[in-house]
Amino acid sequence: MTLYEKLQKATSEEDVKDAYIKALGLKEYNKNLVDIQTKEIWFEAKQNSTHSSYAMFTQLMHYVQDALNKGEYVPPFLSVIDTQKAALMKTSDVLPFLAKKTIKWGKSASQYPKEALDAISAHIGTHFVSFKLSTHESEYINTVKEAIKTGDIIRTQITPDNLKQVFDKWVTMIGREIKGIKEDDYSLLFFADIMHDGKVSTHENLPAELLHKNNAPVFSLGGKIFELSNKEGYRQFWAIYHKPPKSEYRDYLLERRDSLIPLDERSFKGAFYTPLSVVDQAYIKLEETLGKNWQKNYLVWDMCCGVGNLEVKHSNQRNIFMSTLDQADVDVMKATKTCVAAHRFQYDYLNDDITEDGKIDYNLTNKIPEALRKAISENKKILVLMNPPYAEVGTRGNTTIELGTENKTGVAKTKIAKFMKDYGKASNELFTQFLARIAIEIPSATIAMFSTMKYVNAPNFEKFRAVWNAEYLGGFVIHNKVFEGLSGKFPIGFLIWKTNQKIKSQISEVRVDVFDKSVKPIGEKIFYNLPNNSFLNVWIKRPKTNKVPALPLKNGITPATSAPRVDTWADEAIAYMYCGKNDLQHAEQQTVLFSAPYGQGDGFYITPENLWQAAIVFSVRRLIIPTWLNDRDQFLQPDKTLTDEFKNDCLIWMLFNRCNRTAGANELEWNGKTWSLVNHFIPFTEIEVNAPDRFESDFMVKYLANKNLSNESKKLLEEGKKLWQIFFSHTDIRTIRDDLKLNRPDVGWFQIRKALQTRISVDNFAPVDFTNFDKSYKILTEKLEPQVYELGFLKE
Repeated sequence: MTLYEKLQKATSEEDVKDAYIKALGLKEYNKNLVDIQTKEIWFEAKQNSTHSSYAMFTQLMHYVQDALNKGEYVPPFLSVIDTQKAALMKTSDVLPFLAKKTIKWGKSASQYPKEALDAISAHIGTHFVSFKLSTHESEYINTVKEAIKTGDIIRTQITPDNLKQVFDKWVTMIGREIKGIKEDDYSLLFFADIMHDGKVSTHENLPAELLHKNNAPVFSLGGKIFELSNKEGYRQFWAIYHKPPKSEYRDYLLERRDSLIPLDERSFKGAFYTPLSVVDQAYIKLEETLGKNWQKNYLVWDMCCGVGNLEVKHSNQRNIFMSTLDQADVDVMKATKTCVAAHRFQYDYLNDDITEDGKIDYNLTNKIPEALRKAISENKKILVLMNPPYAEVGTRGNTTIELGTENKTGVAKTKIAKFMKDYGKASNELFTQFLARIAIEIPSATIAMFSTMKYVNAPNFEKFRAVWNAEYLGGFVIHNKVFEGLSGKFPIGFLIWKTNQKIKSQISEVRVDVFDKSVKPIGEKIFYNLPNNSFLNVWIKRPKTNKVPALPLKNGITPATSAPRVDTWADEAIAYMYCGKNDLQHAEQQTVLFSAPYGQGDGFYITPENLWQAAIVFSVRRLIIPTWLNDRDQFLQPDKTLTDEFKNDCLIWMLFNRCNRTAGANELEWNGKTWSLVNHFIPFTEIEVNAPDRFESDFMVKYLANKNLSNESKKLLEEGKKLWQIFFSHTDIRTIRDDLKLNRPDVGWFQIRKALQTRISVDNFAPVDFTNFDKSYKILTEKLEPQVYELGFLKE
């Protein structure tokens, strides 16, 4: 628990003192008239935040003055603390003032007259450093510790490690006080501020500039002057932090402007910094693939270069063309002298110079350098080296139907997207829009690109792969967490392609080197391009609805709370399986069994006829744990003969999986009616488990009656039966019965499991031992896992 969190629970002044003593690691201290006394610091503490720092310092100085009058010791530092704020000051800054003895003190420290408060406030305002604990707790603690250690108040350095945190606090205390500025421009003004020592900037030609007007800071951007509404926040902020940053950090901090851009905008602009350790590996792979002289033999165009760190390793910068969406990025490159000899220019690659009929006309903007135009027209060897945006449809805008697929404006609605009808749903992705324009503009380019692996093996990209012609030359994948700001866990590929849009080629498989989060090699992997009709999600013939109304579910026993996509049943259906996207990434969350339709849809009805296939689909989708590396692997239809033992093992494994949410329940309210669920998936008779009443369905008992089960499945059934018996041996309290809808005997496995686990804490029930069951389930799991690959459901 943080200091701030502890302070919010403080109920007395003593609680406040103790919290600070612990957080600051104070060893030798006393609690007297001065709330906390150490050799180095005296503290005045309050149990709430109703007193100003000026008032608390006035009380504290009463004790300092008293000590001075008596010739007693005073410490080098003074601090005031409460539950919301803290402040620190050097005693030496007030000693000359106190020596004048002009203050008329009250009878006690807490009974100071207004004249004393006013006089002291007028003197100390520029001497103490104030900290808001909800945002600057660590800065206060570190400053106090450093003061004790060094005898001075040392302001916090701005480093690559704390850049984002400092920026967020700068926005709160300074940025929002700048009149007339757009939030998108905060980062430009922030860098202008931190790269200035009060007299001169560390860099020339930054996009924004810090100036001073009437001894107050103002900012210049785009030829306009922006003033601060409140200058006190500016003073307080720079009393905490040191500027400018150390010289060795300055250029790097400017290059990290991407990390300060809001995440949705970063996705749209592609502003994800490529770490130099990853750039090193990219250049090694380029040399390995294109030859040692590639930097001499190829002209390079990076049309989404950001601040240029993908090109800083290039030894022949005169061969480089670097364009970026934001002019501010160009300004930063010029200020940091990044790739000085390169052609650097602002260019919106997905919109600029595209005619109404989809052709490229550089005269529309005249932004493209003449040397690049000439190289393209003469078909010179051009390498497109880029880390483009990863944004996709669904992150902004409203739905519009324009390309034969549903796209959303904002991300997908660019000029080039209008001419991607043959690309299918791939037109929704910004990075494939770059590839689409390159195919028109430089049809024989060599492309070396960082991107997700969707375009190699995802089902939605089948049309893209049929249209885009490229020969794979080499590459690697790396954990996405190497790139700051990307959520989730998935591979980012750096793949090199030789394109030729006049010759038909087809991606079959892509073999890549693999690097972990530390950019260390950990092996190889193959990504396969397989036709969609080979995928597992089309293996089962899906029963059609009979349009008989059914209860749509949100989870196992909760009716849908929003308008459902599926609310009807099918002939002979016994369950419904939510079976979403066909890759490992989605299988874990999108593979669930229900006793009624899942309101969201994306699944199929289970009948006695397709149950064996449903059990296999359920099991293979859940048996293999998704990792960052395999998350895009597609499930395939089996290419080997499936034995009865495998089919039966999958069925038993499914019955006892935590995502078997089949249930029995009454009195479920939806759409003005009361509904019931019938559970067809109980593998035991009423007698076997000592049920108190009749099960409405004995389907699963009959289905298993003539099955020859493996020893592993038999053992799991045996252990499951014991838990079922324990459940029926005790009647749960009303709260458990109501929460889990235990109002009929044919309850489901997930209801039983939850009830047994809940009894321990709610019903004071003796703990139920799941050890033998878990062991049996693990044994069956370990038996089935390798068969997922052996039978062809996944490719290694």
